[in-house]
Amino acid sequence: MMLRMAMIFLLSMMFSPAVFAQEVQIYAHIGRDTLVIKPENNSSAEAFIELLRDGDLTVDMHDYGNFEKVGSLGASLPRNDKRITTRPGDVILYQGNQITIYYDTNTWSFTKLGTVQNTERLRAILGDGDVTVKFSLSEAM
Repeated sequence: MMLRMAMIFLLSMMFSPAVFAQEVQIYAHIGRDTLVIKPENNSSAEAFIELLRDGDLTVDMHDYGNFEKVGSLGASLPRNDKRITTRPGDVILYQGNQITIYYDTNTWSFTKLGTVQNTERLRAILGDGDVTVKFSLSEAM
């Protein structure tokens, strides 16, 4: 009986959305470069992944405050706002319907969607001014 209960628990953990979200990677294609994003374990990131399962999402992003690129998702996602200080590479849901990629710090009440895995060239990839980003679950451009 204990073995059966342990197996059911393990199977439920293997197929739970939160665990699955951690195994999925999100790709942000910018020009010829691709940023790899590890999703957070929250309902907002899960909803973003589900949105991307319907197809790639192209977002026109604008520089704001010399610390982030921000653009409209064209949809609203559930919010899990917490007061945080962002770091370069943080991917944030703002006001439930905007996505941001931070290349510097800022403190506010946000929902973290994920983290860019390699931020070494992040500022150069994002560039100055506006940028178009294609968010995808596929590494291929």
